[in-house]
Amino acid sequence: MKITKAKFVISAPELKNCPELNLPEFALIGRSNVGKSSFINALVNINGLAKTSNTPGKTKLINLFNVNDQFIFADLPGYGYAKVSAKEQNKWQKCLEEYLLNRKTIKSLIQLIDSRHPIQKNDLQMAEWIKFNNLPCFVIATKVDQISRSQINKVCMEFEKQLGLTVLPFCKSDNYYNKKVLDKIEELIS
Repeated sequence: MKITKAKFVISAPELKNCPELNLPEFALIGRSNVGKSSFINALVNINGLAKTSNTPGKTKLINLFNVNDQFIFADLPGYGYAKVSAKEQNKWQKCLEEYLLNRKTIKSLIQLIDSRHPIQKNDLQMAEWIKFNNLPCFVIATKVDQISRSQINKVCMEFEKQLGLTVLPFCKSDNYYNKKVLDKIEELIS
């Protein structure tokens, strides 16, 4: 799959505010600051399409992006550490659950996990919740440019062993990994 165009569609506070786009959707989930927005920008090759920040918890809405008029990326608020109140985090959690369980066009979830660290407790909890709810998912190991080349396969195999899901490596600075991710998406929408 070659990406020829991508555009921002909408930022919505809840599922009820999201338009029906009638395209297969890939919902990006992961800890705050794992690189969901950078993942979108790198795959579509448009810097700044999805807003990035060094501050965890900046994504507070459901952000939808149309890619090639073939599929939608849904950039969702991150789970885990963010400089917001517990009340605000609980609100995000309810919004996230409602979206993931009730959005009919979701083809697959994509859980992003930072390759530089062991899988965190909330990553495991999210993976268990996904399995419990029988939702399709694969995993992206982000920021592999920040670990040694010899570690990349080892990290991916360890993540696969712990999660029981397909794991693909990814970094925003190396297009080599983009093709494998786009091939997986194309396989799922075919």
